[in-house]
Amino acid sequence: MKALDRFIQRWRMRQAMRFIRAGARVIDVGAHEGELFHALGKNLGEGYGIEPLRQTPRVETNFTVVPGFFPAVRPADAGWDAVTMLAVLEHVPTREQPALAAACHALLKPGGRVIITVPAKAVDHILATLRFLRLIDGMSLEEHYGFEPADTLKIFSAPGFRLLQQSRFQAGLNHLFVFERTD
Repeated sequence: MKALDRFIQRWRMRQAMRFIRAGARVIDVGAHEGELFHALGKNLGEGYGIEPLRQTPRVETNFTVVPGFFPAVRPADAGWDAVTMLAVLEHVPTREQPALAAACHALLKPGGRVIITVPAKAVDHILATLRFLRLIDGMSLEEHYGFEPADTLKIFSAPGFRLLQQSRFQAGLNHLFVFERTD
């Protein structure tokens, strides 16, 4: 990842971390190298990351990052405090989105949160230009599937979730959604 990629990644993480309680057990979908877990530091109780670009598991003191795709790969136990998907949902094909939401519900304890960031649609053109100029790596940009941020509300509108927060950041180029499991 290039410096600009990391800057954008840290900005997303700061948005998400405001909604993660101290001592939380967190599943991070698209965990990369476990950067969110490192950023949470002592506030992380336990972390389980899933990363499709990993070849081997990464095991640290209070977190593990495993290769694979969520929800096929996920922890065996339930009762987690948060599931994060930072710049991930736009990479999930439409047909797989209901299973993703159902898995989040099954893994979270009541009151647990799904914390999501997704880019505005215009970001695809900006990222393509930045990648062409070699300012970013623009990982997996070709997998955005024409995702609309408003689709996030539809995916998590099923019974069992309520919207806690919806906002924009990065001059409106990114969206934050926080859902809470209600039952």
